[in-house]
Formats: sequence, C-alpha cells, structure tokens
Amino acid sequence: MTATTRPASRVTSRVDAGDWSALTAELDAHGHALTGPLLSAGECRELAALYDDADRFRTTVDMARHRFGSGQYRYFTHELPDLVRELREAFYPRLLPVARDWAEKLGKAAPWPDSLEEWVAMCHAAGQSKSAQILLRYGPGDWNALHRDVFGDMLFPLQVVIGLDTPGTDFTGGEFLMTEQRARAQSRGSATTLPRGHGLIFTTRDRPVASKRGWSNAPMRHGVSTVRSGRRRTLGLVFHDAA
Repeated sequence: MTATTRPASRVTSRVDAGDWSALTAELDAHGHALTGPLLSAGECRELAALYDDADRFRTTVDMARHRFGSGQYRYFTHELPDLVRELREAFYPRLLPVARDWAEKLGKAAPWPDSLEEWVAMCHAAGQSKSAQILLRYGPGDWNALHRDVFGDMLFPLQVVIGLDTPGTDFTGGEFLMTEQRARAQSRGSATTLPRGHGLIFTTRDRPVASKRGWSNAPMRHGVSTVRSGRRRTLGLVFHDAA
C-alpha cells in the first residue's frame, strides 16, 4: 500500500493517540513538545523519496544562496501527498485549543475557525495562497539559521516538524534548536534530537509566559544545528499558507 492509497484514519488515530494533556503542558511550559511515533519507517522512506520528484513542489530554496544557512528545502504544491494532508488535518483540531488559549492569555485576536479548510480559505482571501508544507534535506556541514516561518498577517501559532531519518545512524548532529527571548534577561536555548517518525510541535513566533502583571509575550525562534555526517530529512507542517 502506498502513501496515496492509505486510509486517513490510520494517521489520524496516531495523532489522536498522543497524550494531549501532557503535550499541552509541555507546550505551555517550553513552547515545544515531542510526540510519539506518527509515521512508520516505510512511510518515512516514502515521504523522503518524494524530494526527487520535482513536479510535486512549487519551488526549491537553496539556503546558502539566501543566507538562511546551508542545505535545501522544497515547498509542496497544493496537491499534497495523502500522508501530508492527513497529518495536517489531524493536528489542526488538536492544536487549536492551545492556539486559542495562548491568544486569550496574550490579549490577541483568535481568528482560527474550527475547520482547517475554512482557515486556509481565510488565508487565501487575505493574499496568502501558496502552500507552505515543506520537505527539508541537509547533508554534512548543512544547518538552518534561527528564524520564524511567518509569511504574512494570517498566522497559526504552532507548527510541526517530523523526522524522516534516524539520528545516530543516518546522520549525526542536526539537532532541532529553539531560543526564547526572556524579558530583561539573556535568551534561553534548547536542542532536541528528533527520532525518525516522531514529531516536534513548536511555537511559530512566541508563547505566553506568566509574569507578575499577568501574561507576557516570549518571542521564540527555531533552527537546526550543523549536520556532522550523513543525511537528515524532515517534513514541515505549517497551518497557514504563504504570500
């Protein structure tokens, strides 16, 4: 059975099987949370192999050329592989309560409807109509500078990256990095090793942090440390489209 014929319920059930109380607590405390297994080894290979099928992608970005780091990534067209579409649709309703809670704490608008389809239509109506789902590929010496995936005013505050290769076997280095800017203090950093088939949920731009005056905004950025050897490939799920 291929990725294009796999029942949607199989992927959805894996996302739903996560301990969402614990994941939400991790997101609240740190701005990122590691899931359990979402994809099998075979599914990871299927997705990683798509990278060489140029017709599936709308554009390719050379990170060194744009001074984003070193390595390459490709944005899918809107004709997403079923696995990618199913993962995105399964995660959205799970992340939506966190997004709304964070917006309420920070006193921000929460424009996200219950339906991912409706939210994407809102993005398109606002001029953000390009697919933002990504396959990334790193080789020895490649890395990704600290950044945010903000493509316009229409923004969903959480996204997911899924590992498609096995750390320590297929590659070394390549930890997922996050930094948090703290009020009147130096920034805090974290590094996560992403197991194959597992996902890391993380904040797109910022997270609420409790303070003496209520809640304050903690800006965050993410990137990838230098890959020492081998090849590291990941799938990026973004819940807003690009301008």
